[in-house]
Amino acid sequence: MTVTRREAMAGGVAIAMLAAGPGFTAPQENATMYGLIGKMTAKEGQRDALIAILTEGSGSMPGCRSYIVAKDAKDPNGIWVTEVWDRKEDHAASLKLPSVQAAIGRGRPLIAGFDSYFETEPVGGTGLGG
Repeated sequence: MTVTRREAMAGGVAIAMLAAGPGFTAPQENATMYGLIGKMTAKEGQRDALIAILTEGSGSMPGCRSYIVAKDAKDPNGIWVTEVWDRKEDHAASLKLPSVQAAIGRGRPLIAGFDSYFETEPVGGTGLGG
């Protein structure tokens, strides 16, 4: 399997969230939140194992407001990950955390590929606080 740089980033994004649960950070005045929505495909029969890695973290990552992992209802191997961060830089910093690096190493062999990947600017809603 050949993975492009963009796919690797998307996968890193999803897996980066694995090692931590949703943490709440107070909003920064006049700051633009950073969001990611991505779909990955687990190798056949590995979706639940990959989801376990994606969701096992019990800590919080600085700047992470929301991290949701969902099964694709129509694709038995599909996983959607939705993230909201205070700032894009907070997300980038999370990828350097030892717990995230370890999760990436464990999760990568279970991934068949990456599909859709979108960057967003969340503006509010239930669960975002502030």
